Amino acid sequence: MQSFAKLLFIFGLLALASASPTKIQKRGVYKVERVRNPNFTGRNGPRALLKTLRKYRMPIPAGVANAAQQQNEMITKRQNRRKGKGHKNKGGAAASNGQATASAANGTGLVTNTPEANDVEYLSPVNIGGQTLNLDFDSGSSDLWVFNTQLSNAATQGHTVFDPTQSKTFQLMQGASFQISYGDGSGAAGNVGTDTVDIGGATVTGQAVELATAVSKSFVEDTNNNGLLGLAFSQLNTVQPAPQKTFFDNVKSSLAEPLFTADLRAQAAGAYEFGAIDTSKFTGAMTWVPVNTTDGFWQFTSEQFAIDGGQAQTSTAGAQAIADTGTTLLLADPAVAQAYYAQVDGAVNDQQQGGFTFPCNAQLPDLQLDVGGNMATVKGTDINFAQVDDQTCFGGLQATPAGLQVYGDIFFKSNFVAFNGGNNSLGFAQHV
Repeated sequence: MQSFAKLLFIFGLLALASASPTKIQKRGVYKVERVRNPNFTGRNGPRALLKTLRKYRMPIPAGVANAAQQQNEMITKRQNRRKGKGHKNKGGAAASNGQATASAANGTGLVTNTPEANDVEYLSPVNIGGQTLNLDFDSGSSDLWVFNTQLSNAATQGHTVFDPTQSKTFQLMQGASFQISYGDGSGAAGNVGTDTVDIGGATVTGQAVELATAVSKSFVEDTNNNGLLGLAFSQLNTVQPAPQKTFFDNVKSSLAEPLFTADLRAQAAGAYEFGAIDTSKFTGAMTWVPVNTTDGFWQFTSEQFAIDGGQAQTSTAGAQAIADTGTTLLLADPAVAQAYYAQVDGAVNDQQQGGFTFPCNAQLPDLQLDVGGNMATVKGTDINFAQVDDQTCFGGLQATPAGLQVYGDIFFKSNFVAFNGGNNSLGFAQHV
């Protein structure tokens, strides 16, 4: 009888051993490639700066709003001249056509994604209740909100909208609401439901989806962007009466590793990947630093810098920065911006344009920035952000008017970045 019991025990162990790999295999790796904007208009430096300042409720310097409007008008005139000369838009396929496909061989979901308005935003297709919308992946916020059929026709014109009545899995959260507001009162607000959300094969059932019933003009005008998917920490979520978990917080336990990576490049295909680090996308070893999650951001110390590999200089002792995929520019300590542009011939802090500008033919040096005690390089070519006129360009590096530094897409163009939600750390390495 004892021998029989021993046999049962051994068979039980074998069964457990054989079952373990199955559970591990269920932990997936999922990739979402970027989608190219088919309606390229041109970069607007002052507008990108204004958007960031509003997002973080920072003081808005005089002249920035006017400069953004004037630049919009100049871009429109340039477009009209090109149309008059017979030039055609050569953007890629419409972002809303992206669809997920799964590879049975490696369990990797693949989608399609790229820069909007010439790198102003990186958009990715997300499937919600069987409907695909292009969303802005934003590591600086924690709400998943979308354009939907509750908005007026005027607000949704040109947008792809989510229709909750066409989803078999949508459920309204009774009494729940959300409101994201910026310093000037712009933003989005509405009610909340839950639905199945699929990003490149990574799927969450019962994910909180916020349905905007009011959106600011800036979002309405951005017709290629149909909402935001926040990837900061869940404590920043604005749903009331109870904040909701982000997609990443909900999905990370099912990933091969509890992390996601941002491979965002200038004028080239890139991707977000959940669950693994693709070592073919960067050179050398990845540097890891701890993040401070107190305020809900991927935040780290950044108090030193260097220009073109020169001697390290201190900007402000104890200075903090956040890694934000939802911000276009790189807003650094004023000491960093001033020292950098002092090395660029013809660069000026142009109050009429709202920031630093320089001759478009100027040679821009590389910039090294302190990320948690380690230096990361931003290539000079990535700092040339937008054309102001035929001779003048707007810098992708600008001075923050507040204490917080925001390392946006200008930083990501030069660096492959990993966000680890398992141990709350940030990894970075130079792009290949």
